[in-house]
Amino acid sequence: MKVILLQNIEKVGASGEVINVKKGYARNFLIPRKLAIYATPQNMKKLSTIKTVLAEEEQKKLIELKNLAEKIGSLNLSFVRKTDEQDHMFGSVSESDIIHALHEQGIEIPKSAVVMEKHFKELGEHKVQIRLHKEVSTELNLNIAKEQE
Repeated sequence: MKVILLQNIEKVGASGEVINVKKGYARNFLIPRKLAIYATPQNMKKLSTIKTVLAEEEQKKLIELKNLAEKIGSLNLSFVRKTDEQDHMFGSVSESDIIHALHEQGIEIPKSAVVMEKHFKELGEHKVQIRLHKEVSTELNLNIAKEQE
C-alpha cells in the first residue's frame, strides 16, 4: 500500500516521501497517528504543496530546537550523591536523573535525546551529549559532588 509520510520515521522514510508499506502497518499505525496519509490520486496531485508545508514546519522546528540546544549548552547541572570512605558512589547518575534535573529547569526533552554509553559512577565533571534532532545536538555539563555529612 502506498502512503505519503508526513513526518520523518527512522528506518522507514523522510517526510514528503511516497513509500510502499504493508496494509496493516499503514492502517493500524501510520494513518491513525497522523504520520502518513494514503497516496490517493487527489493526495498525489497535492504532493508538492504537502512537501512545501512539511519543509516550512521542519525549518520552524529546527530553529526552535537550535534555541533549546543553546539553552541546554549553557546549563551546568549539579548532582549530589552519597559515597563511601574511598569516595565510591552509591548508585549512579542516569538519563532519568538528567531528564528530571532539566525538567526542574523548565526544559522538556525526551529520554531518548540523552546519549550516554554508561551511567556516571564517578565524582567530578562530566559532559553528556544531548541529541535533539539529527542535525541539532549539544553538550551538557554535569558536576557530581559527594554529599557532605
